[in-house]
Amino acid sequence: MGALIDLTKAVLCENGCADRHVVTGSRLELPGYFRPAKQWALIVIRDGRLIAAVEFKSQIGSLGNNVNNRAEEAIGNGVDLGRAYEHGLIHEGLPRPWIGYVFLLEDCDDARSVVSVRTPHFSVSPDFTNASYQRRYELLCERLVQDDIYQGACFLMSGRETGPRGAYLEPNPALTFERFTSALCGHVQAHT
Repeated sequence: MGALIDLTKAVLCENGCADRHVVTGSRLELPGYFRPAKQWALIVIRDGRLIAAVEFKSQIGSLGNNVNNRAEEAIGNGVDLGRAYEHGLIHEGLPRPWIGYVFLLEDCDDARSVVSVRTPHFSVSPDFTNASYQRRYELLCERLVQDDIYQGACFLMSGRETGPRGAYLEPNPALTFERFTSALCGHVQAHT
């Protein structure tokens, strides 16, 4: 994930954000509302204001229950940071921090295979019926943005053999890296 974080920082800097405002590597802890703090992967800070925070996550193998764990983590992190801002723990006033989520899924047969869902008491959302793990992650990313938990999301897939050489797929046109960085850069340009 380090290469994606570095690439995102490079795109920000190429689009006018000063390198000193983009923090990666260390000193990434931000206050939470439901917990004391959380370390993010990339943050943009200017004049004591959090302009943006981006989380980068990946899933290689062991899909099963890890999909639910990743969903809970993504939802919780976004809500926690959003509430911390609303309660004045980050900074008062505008701009509201732009929160982003980048997810990289291993491109393999298991990720593309249909997975059944069992809920004994209620019907599951039709979108999840006969959906693969890939589709479940796409839905997660789409809904994180639709419900304004995050202001941008990116969903990528890459194989174990081809990924280290830089090969990746963008299976959902609404969740491409270009769309993600365009939205991120637009917000950062408006507030730095």
